[in-house]
Amino acid sequence: MMPTEEVRPHTVALVSEHASPLAVLGGVDAGGQNVHVAHLAAALADRGHRVVVYTRRDSPDLPGRVPLRPGVEVRHVTAGPVRHVPKDELLPYMEEFGQFLIREWQHRPPDVVHSHFWMSGVAALMATRELDLPLTHTYHALGTVKRRHQRAADTSPPDRIALEARIGEGCDRIIATCRDEVAELGAMGVPAHRAAVVPCGVDPAHFTPEGPVAPRGPHRHRLLQIGRLVKRKGAGVSVAALAGLPGAELVIAGGPPRDRLDADPEVRRLRALARQAGVADRVRFVGGVPREEVPALLRSADVVLCPADYEPFGIVPLEAMGCGTPVVATAVGGQLDTVADPVTGRLVPPGDPAALAAAVTGLLRDPARRSACGAAGRRRVLTRYGWDRVAAATEAVYREVLASRPAAVTSPVG
Repeated sequence: MMPTEEVRPHTVALVSEHASPLAVLGGVDAGGQNVHVAHLAAALADRGHRVVVYTRRDSPDLPGRVPLRPGVEVRHVTAGPVRHVPKDELLPYMEEFGQFLIREWQHRPPDVVHSHFWMSGVAALMATRELDLPLTHTYHALGTVKRRHQRAADTSPPDRIALEARIGEGCDRIIATCRDEVAELGAMGVPAHRAAVVPCGVDPAHFTPEGPVAPRGPHRHRLLQIGRLVKRKGAGVSVAALAGLPGAELVIAGGPPRDRLDADPEVRRLRALARQAGVADRVRFVGGVPREEVPALLRSADVVLCPADYEPFGIVPLEAMGCGTPVVATAVGGQLDTVADPVTGRLVPPGDPAALAAAVTGLLRDPARRSACGAAGRRRVLTRYGWDRVAAATEAVYREVLASRPAAVTSPVG
């Protein structure tokens, strides 16, 4: 979608310190945020804006600048070791990242800065305060929520929550991805009026009901869980629920390539749970799936399961809905917004295999209801979650921020 006459093109800096739009998905620290930043950048460029994505250099082979597509460039920032560093260990390098941004923007500042994830916010806040530039921020996840659910297993730096509050107070506008996030921010002392809700998006031309379908096994029904293989995603709940779903197979996609699955600790844990539940013969691990093959896998499922303990937004429900496949998800985070129960699927309490099995059973027994949910999910994606709509809503927030700073001098596109 090209910009309308009243929309002036801008230069936009997206700061995404650990989640590069160039990253190969499926790693522990590579997932929804990478997809979000890549598609948002492209959709903003489609509206006429010039976008530069700033991300940390994690390999000596990476060039300083990489054209991603017309109107979008990725800028690799040297901050800390030039190798992969787990994201929870990156905070000490954010001052160096911020100093790079200051040098970069001193002579050619962007019109608006949009930081993604809290550590990007630390670096971006430092630079925008120094140069008096407008800053919008998207958290993607909140430390308070992670600590509440993971407790001692939370590996976030101890300063995370205090720094997140500082970012919320210091930026011009928060772009939250769901209503639940706004409530969580309020509990942190960040007023709701400082946040605008703009959801994550999905590409409805890629995730579509039409197209190839992955081969099915001998079982009558297929349930699919796809995403990063970490405990909080709730695959153990899906495995336990399978005991109450005779005749169904559970396909778990994600994690390392198939030939390295045996060494993965989460796969070993889930296989042990499957043996204890007596369903090991109906649980199949397929490993990481190339992104171009994900729609075919989603189309092959009768129901897609999204049983996370908590989910800051959750891209998989949108991808499944785009493919016309009904979703059973936990009633947490962004899934409260995306999954319309009972129209596009079902919402169940987290950590409850019996409730998950009951919801799935209702859908498996009623093919007409499954079909209706799938069609309604597709319509919901088309009317609410296309990247063109997400970019337009994001752009509207940028315009509000710029309008509140009348003295700002904007740079030309080009």
